[in-house]
Amino acid sequence: MTEELTATTITINGAGGDEIEAYLAVPDGAGAPRGSVVVIHHMPGYDSSTKEIVRKFAANGYAALMPNLYSREAPGASPDDAAAVARANGGVPDERLVGDVSAAAAYLRALAGSNGKVGVIGYCSGGRQSFLAACSLQLDAAVDCYGACIVNQPPDGFPLKVNAIVGLAPKLSCPLLGLFGADDKYPTPEETAELSKVLTDLGKPHEFHTYNDAGHAFFAVNRPAYRPAAANDGWQKLFDFYGRYLAS
Repeated sequence: MTEELTATTITINGAGGDEIEAYLAVPDGAGAPRGSVVVIHHMPGYDSSTKEIVRKFAANGYAALMPNLYSREAPGASPDDAAAVARANGGVPDERLVGDVSAAAAYLRALAGSNGKVGVIGYCSGGRQSFLAACSLQLDAAVDCYGACIVNQPPDGFPLKVNAIVGLAPKLSCPLLGLFGADDKYPTPEETAELSKVLTDLGKPHEFHTYNDAGHAFFAVNRPAYRPAAANDGWQKLFDFYGRYLAS
């Protein structure tokens, strides 16, 4: 782990060639070729807490890039205001999400020092989108942190207006790590167990971990849902996983 990193806001060409904002963090200094991570933010948006996660990856030796998925909804608005617009729209269209992640992955692969390997991680709605991206693009590792609406359709009144995407599982391009809370309602342990069975039947490499006494958003240090024991163990499993699949 290094404390020396550079973090900055950049512009990339996302889905459809649209210019979108993104947050980039890279370790400083020369060294062995490194893997990279596309970070998909949660529905509350492109916020300071998720930027801190981007920097955490850089501090641990990975180049990391988080595209602002809400750049088009409210250009120049605060993360809270942009998230409100996106929520009112039912979230980000799946096709556009895949295009934005593809652009972020291409940017990371082109960086000096890249070993060409790119992983993806997402939290909450981003967990579902991480699975979607891994089924739609050629990636090297994917992490789903409590992503709902993969197996089950969202219930009435749910802020996400999306469809279940478990049917994409045969196209999963890389190993998948799932980190979930036993007290979560979206997704429930039953839903994640069903997804695990589907992946097992397909012969898709994956490992799922469900933490007792943890619910949704247990990684979020700025929310009451934060569970330090689960989050710390989750980070350890996450870096072990990326170390296996993204290292040179």
